Amino acid sequence: MKILMIRHGDPDYENDCLTEKGRREAALLAERIAPMDIAAYYVSPMGRARETAEYTLKKAGRTAEVCNWLHEFHEAVQDGGEPRVTWDMLPENWTKVKEYFSKHEWLDTDAMRAADMERKVKAVCEGLDGLLRRWGLEREGDAYRVVKKCDDTIALYCHFGVTCLMAAHLLGISPLLVWQGFNAEPTAVAVFCTDDRHGDVVNFRMHCFGDTSHLSSPDGVFPPPVPLEARD
Repeated sequence: MKILMIRHGDPDYENDCLTEKGRREAALLAERIAPMDIAAYYVSPMGRARETAEYTLKKAGRTAEVCNWLHEFHEAVQDGGEPRVTWDMLPENWTKVKEYFSKHEWLDTDAMRAADMERKVKAVCEGLDGLLRRWGLEREGDAYRVVKKCDDTIALYCHFGVTCLMAAHLLGISPLLVWQGFNAEPTAVAVFCTDDRHGDVVNFRMHCFGDTSHLSSPDGVFPPPVPLEARD
């Protein structure tokens, strides 16, 4: 099985939509994703993710299922006396907390308990595992049992924070390491595939993270933004 996790285009956060640059990025992304053999599309309920997905969906003649648990995971924690989202925590602070490096212990810290982080993380992980169950993968510990063989590809249009959390869940590592150590620019694509070499119990491998090759242009010139309603 293959999972594409796709960040929204350049955002206008105040209005929860795309900027002109974001619309151009979403159109270029659609040229890459729409021709793929995608079995199903899933999208965050937030406007900037839905608008990004719509360029691909319109080009491919498809629809997407809205999943509330794909909402941006921008939970704030107290860090050095200031509230900060998890990927903005200061290195001088978080790197000194050894529990943050452990997939089992990072939630068992004063800052994470005060932010009710375990409940919020559980909602995302259960949402992802529930989706994978529909595709024949049943979570067992930190691996998945193949209940039904699946070679399909699904696409999730969402956000940086929630993508990092899902990546950590699939890989069995602390999400602090992903939030702090990985990067994904607007419309970046992350790819995760099951390693099917060992029978009916599988784990996921990350094939790429933060891929924006669809935005590359040999001459450095990009097309103007394309209004969504004007696309074929």
